Amino acid sequence: MIKHIVMWKLEDFADGRIKLENAKIIKENLEALVGIIPEIVKLEVGIDILGTNQSYDVVLVSEFKNLEELDTYAKHPEHVKVGEFVGKVRKDRVAVDYEF
Repeated sequence: MIKHIVMWKLEDFADGRIKLENAKIIKENLEALVGIIPEIVKLEVGIDILGTNQSYDVVLVSEFKNLEELDTYAKHPEHVKVGEFVGKVRKDRVAVDYEF
């Protein structure tokens, strides 16, 4: 199994919306992928509640059976659409993928 974790820091204002509005859109759009991309075993999205300088604004924690299925997810057109939106509203991104 592969755990795929991504965190984003968002711009305070981007794409005509404030940070929290964009965070909610990211959460909704990522969660909607569960019914669309069958390779997703598990997916959870959280929005930061502390707002410290060290905090990232949104976190994605997802699971896949193997690296091939993670790659299929990453290339899926619906995931690419979500990624395009995130790219417009984020200022930083960190990620880790590991086997468990």
